[in-house]
Amino acid sequence: MADPKGFLTTEREGARSRPVAERVKDWNEVYVPGSLLPVISKQAGRCMDCGIPFCHNGCPLGNLIPEWNDYAYREDWAAASERLHATNNFPEFTGRLCPAPCESACVLGINQPAVTIKNVEVTIIDKAWESGHVIPQPPERLSGKTVAVIGSGPAGLAAAQQLTRAGHTVAVYERADRIGGLLRYGIPEFKMEKRHINRRIEQMRAEGTKFRTGVEVGRDIDAARLRKRYDAVVIAAGATTARDLPVPGRELKGVHQAMEYLPLANKVQEGDFITSPISAEGKHVVVIGGGDTGADCVGTAHRQGAASVTQLEIMPQPGVDRPENQPWPTFPMTYKVTSAHEEGGERVYSVSTTHFEGDEDGHVQWLHMVEVEFTGGRPVPVSGTERRIPAQLVTLAMGFTGPDRENGLVEQFGLELDERGNIARDGDYATNVDGVFVAGDAGRGQSLIVWAVAEGRAAARGVDSYLTGGSALPYPVRPTDRALTV
Repeated sequence: MADPKGFLTTEREGARSRPVAERVKDWNEVYVPGSLLPVISKQAGRCMDCGIPFCHNGCPLGNLIPEWNDYAYREDWAAASERLHATNNFPEFTGRLCPAPCESACVLGINQPAVTIKNVEVTIIDKAWESGHVIPQPPERLSGKTVAVIGSGPAGLAAAQQLTRAGHTVAVYERADRIGGLLRYGIPEFKMEKRHINRRIEQMRAEGTKFRTGVEVGRDIDAARLRKRYDAVVIAAGATTARDLPVPGRELKGVHQAMEYLPLANKVQEGDFITSPISAEGKHVVVIGGGDTGADCVGTAHRQGAASVTQLEIMPQPGVDRPENQPWPTFPMTYKVTSAHEEGGERVYSVSTTHFEGDEDGHVQWLHMVEVEFTGGRPVPVSGTERRIPAQLVTLAMGFTGPDRENGLVEQFGLELDERGNIARDGDYATNVDGVFVAGDAGRGQSLIVWAVAEGRAAARGVDSYLTGGSALPYPVRPTDRALTV
């Protein structure tokens, strides 16, 4: 353990955010650069000798949290980085984007604020990059086997890196023009600057991984032919079919899916556009959906100069305390204020959109909604609560229902789907098609980034065993495993 009395003598202290008035004028990450380092060793020292580290089970990756907390407390950043990378290929991604179910499972969190595990993690990896501890790890010998990975999000990248290091020749196919999947075009720059992706890609290239951008398997390449070309295939294409809102006025101009809106803002930061083709500047913006994607839309609208921002959620507002039916160490559904919410806007709960109203040019101007109450688990409109709010840009951020079914990938491979519409797989991540595996949201359904990395690593072991008859890669989490997360 770290400091034996740290949890008694040190209060929880997180990263400091830049002032709202400053950060909404740029797209840099919201936290003060370097603000964690002066305090992080003491924060790591709050990790207690709890006997059974429930944080291990709370994390789908099984991160060795007490071990790297101890090294961080002693400021042995090289050793901390080694322990961190033992279970996680991309801690700079998870350390910035994961909702930290490990902290919900922290034993200290039973009656005190939990250890700042996420902040310790991101500090370790940032120090590792700064100190040159992150270097390419090419395989000592090649196996002669080839693997195609479809999708370059966190699951695909994790699977590709593991398989490359195991000695296989790996090519990653990405339909977008740049590598990174939703990390690149779904996550705003203010949550994770894309330089973090770029340097990982360079590390992977140096290890031997090949990347093919602008190639959509199912459209540009027949999936069945791709299978014949490679010894194995890993599908990590995500759950990209967005849930729609079939109400009158949905066809009006200015009503967009979140994943039509967010990527364009990121492309501005990449230099592809001077201004976004879908901009919130000067408009009344309404975001439908109360999750992380909705919050990303809120923060993006602030930076584009929206006149107002309103976020709607059909569910009731969660409480600030852990619900009784979600006891420690489960991941509770509590009221969360993200950096985007700190920047302004209104959040409205227990409402449902009834229809949109447009002007004579067919552009949305108003959103009509009604309050709802849940009866028998279903939302029921409350009579007399109908009202409308100005809406000149509407983004739909209501989640995703499964993998893309329109590009032909599922049909061309001949893949079976499960009852939820995801690609079915067994305990080794193998599909019904010989040599074809699936990892991440394409098989699991919409989930957390930490689950994507965990499943990418796990699927890599399944592929390695399929190709060689055994595997020295880390033992994986199984699709049927249920960690202490939702």
